[in-house]
Amino acid sequence: MTDCGCAKAKEDLEEYLHNELQADDAADIREHLETCSDCQSEVHVGIVLTEVVQRACKETAPEELRVQVMAKLRTIQAH
Repeated sequence: MTDCGCAKAKEDLEEYLHNELQADDAADIREHLETCSDCQSEVHVGIVLTEVVQRACKETAPEELRVQVMAKLRTIQAH
């Protein structure tokens, strides 16, 4: 494993946070994060943002909005 550097770590940050990297690439980023406070801050922001989006996606839309969206979709599909 080698420290991949800031550019590579930041480029692949989203995939890293979602466990979408090959094991070797993830290990290189993990190694870089051990010593880079700037990239650690980026990871923290990414984690917080991911958690906020996940919470927001769990909320249910109001019934009136759902009815309006479904009606619009039916109109679009009919044409």
